[in-house]
Amino acid sequence: MKIKEMLKASVSRRDALTVSAKLSAAIALGNTISLPFSTTAGASSPQKIPSAEIVQHSACLVNCGSRCPLKVIVKDDRIVRIEPEDVKNDSIFGEHQIRPCLRGRSSRWRVYSPDRIKYPMKRVGKRGEGKFKRISWDEATALVAAELNRVTETYGREAIYYNYSTGAIGHNTQGTHAWERLLNLSGGYLNFHNSYSDAQINVASEFSYGKYEGSHFTQIAHSDLVVLFGLNLSETRMSGGGQVEELRRAIDKSKARVIIIDPRYTDSIVTENAEWLPIRPTTDAALVAGIAYTLITENLIDESQVNKYCVGYDRSTLPDTAPVNASYKDYVMGTGEDGIVKTAEWSADICGIPASRIRQLARELSAANACYICQGWGPQRHANGEQTVRAIQLLPILTGHFGLQGTNSGNWPYGTPYGVPALPTGVNPVKTSISFYLWTDAIKNPEKITSQTMGIGLKGAEQLKTGIKLIINQASNVLLNQHSEISRTRKIISDEALCETIIVIENHMTPSAKYADILLPETSYLEAEDLIDSSYAVGSHNYMIAFQKSITPMWEVRSTYDICADIAEHLGLRDEYTEGRTQGQWAEMLYEQVREKRSYLPEWSKAKNMGLIDQGIATEEQSIAFADFRADLEANPLSTPSGKFEIYSQSLADLAKNLPLQGYERIPAVPEFCVVQESHLNKELTVKYPLQLTGFHTKGHTHSTYTNVPMLREAVPDEVWINQLDANERKLMSGDLVHIFNDRGVIEVPCKVTNRILPGVVAMPQGAWTQLDSNGVDIGGCLNTLTKYQPSPLAKANPHHTNLVEIKRA
Repeated sequence: MKIKEMLKASVSRRDALTVSAKLSAAIALGNTISLPFSTTAGASSPQKIPSAEIVQHSACLVNCGSRCPLKVIVKDDRIVRIEPEDVKNDSIFGEHQIRPCLRGRSSRWRVYSPDRIKYPMKRVGKRGEGKFKRISWDEATALVAAELNRVTETYGREAIYYNYSTGAIGHNTQGTHAWERLLNLSGGYLNFHNSYSDAQINVASEFSYGKYEGSHFTQIAHSDLVVLFGLNLSETRMSGGGQVEELRRAIDKSKARVIIIDPRYTDSIVTENAEWLPIRPTTDAALVAGIAYTLITENLIDESQVNKYCVGYDRSTLPDTAPVNASYKDYVMGTGEDGIVKTAEWSADICGIPASRIRQLARELSAANACYICQGWGPQRHANGEQTVRAIQLLPILTGHFGLQGTNSGNWPYGTPYGVPALPTGVNPVKTSISFYLWTDAIKNPEKITSQTMGIGLKGAEQLKTGIKLIINQASNVLLNQHSEISRTRKIISDEALCETIIVIENHMTPSAKYADILLPETSYLEAEDLIDSSYAVGSHNYMIAFQKSITPMWEVRSTYDICADIAEHLGLRDEYTEGRTQGQWAEMLYEQVREKRSYLPEWSKAKNMGLIDQGIATEEQSIAFADFRADLEANPLSTPSGKFEIYSQSLADLAKNLPLQGYERIPAVPEFCVVQESHLNKELTVKYPLQLTGFHTKGHTHSTYTNVPMLREAVPDEVWINQLDANERKLMSGDLVHIFNDRGVIEVPCKVTNRILPGVVAMPQGAWTQLDSNGVDIGGCLNTLTKYQPSPLAKANPHHTNLVEIKRA
């Protein structure tokens, strides 16, 4: 009897489809499966046969910077557990087992979360209330198409904005690529540049180096000293697919001494057996100036070498347009504009590190054979972040630790990609682009966004022609939760006269999803198929993963590719959009493009069921920043105006003259220490709010993803860290429920009393979901209830870690 006939005889059509899907998956994998019922026609009481577990392959695609392949164990079309893929040779980096962290292993709980959005819906209450009615997919996609047409006809394509998103980062045939393809085909959209993660360091690197560069952590195998500013790989890149594996194996080889400079005694300090230098937030540039003073006064700088590769270290290499005393050496020695000598004692009073330790650190940097200097992205998420970045970038230059084995640029290195292409998106007909952080201004006050007021915050136009009237928000809690000053954001996106339509595509009912006018349920990555590259932050180790639909997509959730294809059909663009391909067929086409360059790869019919298909390691040439420049600067100039490292930047000097900077805002031509408004140095404001509040990444969730998984909240609770001295003053003990507050809001969370944080500083995880009680207190514990919307002077980026607060018992 044929299988279809047996199925029809014994089970409903729904069960038949489910079993047929399981059989197809099992056959594709070469596995066997037992049916959960008898297939004997006419049996009065079917005999149940235990079904077998099958193995599917997927990957964790949340934005932790890692990207781990997952072995998904499935039984009866339900995920049973998550395991790492099999190991090839764990003793060899690049062939080691890529072990997912506790977040990746909890992926099944995200899939089965009660917060899942199950059906397409349309808002029926006030925007933000979270009241919706269920609609059909045809109605939903027709509504989206109609809104795209209406806004285009009324305001033009610049009024349509695709919101910054990283909630499901890494998809190659759906997600952002799918939307960009659709929007570009249908007329374009207002674009954004840079990101909440690394905007200030990206922009600062353009002025210092011409572009962002960093040496892979594999170079630490050749180092004798490692100095890390605010870099906490043990929590932010903690999986086998992250850079922590690369870092630790390199340290094991070199036995390099590690120093970590951070307000918190992080897990990285513990696991790397590092020395902790606790520093006040926003003061890294003051520390660097104190180090530079010691280097200069103790003749520890090879000034001829520095001047060979740099512009603006001393007066001899300043541009003709610069003031005579505008060099960095003048700034440090007190002969510059401010007249302050930047001694170690001056630095210590600001940053909190003892003067004797600052002097000793300068000597250690000078004496090292190969020092690897690196900064994480936390120090640059401040109101003076651009200058913090440029100051730290100075240290390798002044000490000669660049362009050689075991050295770095001062930047956190990106990963070398494996080289998997993505769904082609075409060209955006709209050339206007705003800084990712300015989108609420582009809704509320678009007339203020001009090239004269925002500088590089606006590209491709002299000013915005119109405000944002339609937002497409895909897998992004940035719409509310992850953007600064939630109370301000909430007012802006609630006003339907400002932004007329908000379309949200999501897995879960996040705080942002509640503000949707049209809400579309997307497949989770365990319900999707794709071909993906390794992450931007896996370092020198790179790989390619094919993944399958581990389970049949539940309810009415659909892939973004299919959603966009249906919208394209309503717009009369389906054939142009799909080119006759399904999402799976696009993945196959992209794979064949890879295979053209790597002929040893297996046929797609085999590769698509392998999970982790292939791995590689970056070459030594790819792994050392500025090696060519160091070897021959004439033949390999940088892309800066001078072709050299620019300690003094005439471009920045010109911007500072032309931009309308306010209050504490400064854009100095050399990397000075710039005081910010909300710091311990503001004696007037600290009377009211004496504690500096900074945020950090936690093992319990990735930004806001996984926040709604109860098991992770139990394993890694969100707490505010407070020093014992500050806790004693407020009569607090660990576990006490506290209110953290300033003029922007109040958060309620438990406190963790610990000497692992500097006195006068408190810290809490970012990413918790905001939830206001009847008194307006955020009992969800979202950091952005307290952060200030204040774009940084140069990059127009987010200063999420620059906050003053007070704490009291709740």
